Amino acid sequence: MAFGTLEGDDDEVMSEINMTPLVDVMLVLLIIFIITIPVINHAVKIDLPRATNTPNDPKPQNINVSIDASGKVFWNQVEVDQATLESNIALAAQQQPQPELHLRADREVRYERVAEVMAAAQHGGLGKIGFITEPKQ
Repeated sequence: MAFGTLEGDDDEVMSEINMTPLVDVMLVLLIIFIITIPVINHAVKIDLPRATNTPNDPKPQNINVSIDASGKVFWNQVEVDQATLESNIALAAQQQPQPELHLRADREVRYERVAEVMAAAQHGGLGKIGFITEPKQ
């Protein structure tokens, strides 16, 4: 790499970039980081006690509510009318922890019927409603 020539004007500005100082600085920084990283990771070595932790939260059973194409409502595969549905929802809402309502609706059922069941669950006090669908084939 030529820095200049002996011939010609000495007043010309050198237009080439000298990369040597940049490489030197980068190598020094790399060495500094390699040396300092193990020093930063300091930890106190202690022998912790060993214990097992078992969750005490009982998992509530899910409630399956199905609506067929004609609009009939089934509470855990048992057909119920609107009054029985609302009383069952009120009883389920009082349980601790609250069960989750899994709603299955037929593809042909009117949305109005699904909305009525969802509104009954909301008014009854159930906070979790899940929709069950079938995956596409």
